[in-house]
Amino acid sequence: MKGVLAAVLLLLLLLLQYTLWLGEGGLVRVWSLNEQVAAQEQENAKLRERNRALEAEVLDLKQGLDAVEERARTDLGMIKKNETFYQVVEPTDSATTKK
Repeated sequence: MKGVLAAVLLLLLLLLQYTLWLGEGGLVRVWSLNEQVAAQEQENAKLRERNRALEAEVLDLKQGLDAVEERARTDLGMIKKNETFYQVVEPTDSATTKK
């Protein structure tokens, strides 16, 4: 009788341990979710920093003409009236070896 009771209690203990460690909502799942949360928090921090930079750029473009002019010059290659545009072309390796 004692042996059967001990076996039943041991089986119950093993079943509870299985549920605690490997069952749905068990410790392994909690650890995995904690790692996912940490990774997502890092990603969110990167995106927040990117958003701050974009917000600052938008404010610059809304408030001043200097930022708009800089964008027009660099992105579109625009020049002011009575300015002369010079483009410097660096020679490539194939052009220098043909001499």
